[in-house]
Amino acid sequence: MSEQTERSDGRSPAGERRSGEESPLAGILGLLLDVGVPITSYYVLSKGFGLSVMASLAWSSVVPALRTSWSVFVRRSTNRFALAVLIVTLVGLVLSLWTGDARLMLAKDSGATGALSIVVLFSALRGTPLMSAALRPWLVRGVPARSSAWQHLSSSSGPFRAAERRYSLVWGLALLTECVLRVIGAYTMPVDFMVWFSTVILAVCVVAAVAVSGVLATKPMEKMVAAEADALAAEGSGKRG
Repeated sequence: MSEQTERSDGRSPAGERRSGEESPLAGILGLLLDVGVPITSYYVLSKGFGLSVMASLAWSSVVPALRTSWSVFVRRSTNRFALAVLIVTLVGLVLSLWTGDARLMLAKDSGATGALSIVVLFSALRGTPLMSAALRPWLVRGVPARSSAWQHLSSSSGPFRAAERRYSLVWGLALLTECVLRVIGAYTMPVDFMVWFSTVILAVCVVAAVAVSGVLATKPMEKMVAAEADALAAEGSGKRG
């Protein structure tokens, strides 16, 4: 069998990243594009080119929508987050343009996080935590042994699965809180103010979620993955010996 193929025990040659696992750096760059580009575009179009608030908000949504579309349809990504965000964004954009309501245009972004929060919370309660797909690249780090350890723990360890559910619950509640706060702000604050302040709300909720989930789930899971990876490595050495 070729060295490029995955081994029968689920491991890959050293240094290779499993296909379908997005690197943490790629996730950060995508977040920066989705957050930074719309804000910059809005102020450049509205203040620099004199476009209306509605037109500026609409055009500033194009880049994130195109990036997500590229991920879903061109790269054939199986990332359910990307697909859910794309659907909610497009529906909100169409409704906003149809009604001509700039505040609805602002609120549509919180609709994406609101929809995701419900899906994430429901997945945690069902025992199929959706946020595990987002956390895995950070703990696995592209290391085959850690990837095998994650897979083994996720299928056989009760404490590990409980930590996965806690991680999704924390993020689900954080996303829901962000959604509620941004909707309230969209309909009570000036539009120019909410264009940038909505990002502040998102940042605060994300920081809170990272801090809480780190204590309740991420750190315990990281220890379990490291210990399991060492155990699998020792087992493999014993068999070879």
